[in-house]
Amino acid sequence: MAITASLVKELRERTGAGMMECKKALEETNGDIEVAIENMRKSGQAKAAKKAGRIAADGVIKVAISADGKSAAMVEVNCETDFVAKDENFQSFADAIANRALNSDVADVEALVALPLHEGEATTIEEARQALISKIGENMTVRRMMRFSTAGVLSSYLHGNRIGVVVDTDQNADLGRDVAMHVAAVNPVCIDESGVPAELLEKERDIVVTQAQESGKPADIIEKMVEGRMRKYLAEITLVGQAFVKDPDTTVGKLLSSSGVTLNSFNRFEVGEGIEKKTENFRDEVMAQAAAARGE
Repeated sequence: MAITASLVKELRERTGAGMMECKKALEETNGDIEVAIENMRKSGQAKAAKKAGRIAADGVIKVAISADGKSAAMVEVNCETDFVAKDENFQSFADAIANRALNSDVADVEALVALPLHEGEATTIEEARQALISKIGENMTVRRMMRFSTAGVLSSYLHGNRIGVVVDTDQNADLGRDVAMHVAAVNPVCIDESGVPAELLEKERDIVVTQAQESGKPADIIEKMVEGRMRKYLAEITLVGQAFVKDPDTTVGKLLSSSGVTLNSFNRFEVGEGIEKKTENFRDEVMAQAAAARGE
């Protein structure tokens, strides 16, 4: 039987699944839409598609680093609630994704989710995601990933499962981990002044100038006030200027310098950053959870 566009459209409307998934399901059943729906329900695709519109702003950050410290991968895998984020099945799923990212050459999430969840197995990450949604009853997404490689050494720090940092230094993995811990806690904008975005610097200077002018002091004094406040601002937002969390009497810059370590880069992921979260009252939240438990 020919798989027409109208047949694919009908299956999409009835299941909420994507066009390619619907076309494939119809091809496998020779155009029998009822059998296609039944098969999609069994595989979890239809249920996963229905939940795809829900906001998944909770979840975990996972980091995987090679034994020699030369390569690493960091991923964010999201779900809807912190309860599911702690679930053993969800945790194992996220760990497996981080390891697949580490041991692959993919450049983005789209390519990553098409890989087998485990080496040598047929089930892809995307298929495993849909099956887990069907089992647990929450929407889940593989939101982002980064892969790293270096001639130096990579270090990482995880604050629980919610904040992950990967640091690239030319040497000294232990110091790199301490710096990663600092980045997790303080969240600097960049390594030093050269990395501060021009628009951010200009915006802050405009604010500082306006505040200084309101003091009514002479122009030369205002200029000194502005420069002093900008130096303080740069120290607060740049990694090398910040007081080190484990020893506030020294800066991260002085710590690196005294140790003879060069910091090449750092990257920080925090669960849900940038995702607009929906606010629900307690009654609505309980009702939503009850509906999820019923599989709605």
